[in-house]
Amino acid sequence: MAKRYPLPKRFSAATSEKGYQALRELNEQYHFSNNYLLTILLENLDHYADKDKLDEIFKAFIEEYGQPAPHKMKSD
Repeated sequence: MAKRYPLPKRFSAATSEKGYQALRELNEQYHFSNNYLLTILLENLDHYADKDKLDEIFKAFIEEYGQPAPHKMKSD
């Protein structure tokens, strides 16, 4: 029997329709919930994302939509 990976409830996240479509496609392939999919993607970001390309993507997003003021995330 597989072990269950514990996911404490931390926050609700909104996403664009394009982002949600990507989650639905991953769910169709791997059958994980959105919470698990986002956890797997974020915990392994350094393994599959090119740091320079990711920086370009963030800079392009900031240029188009702006950037919120910096703030610290709450820790548990």
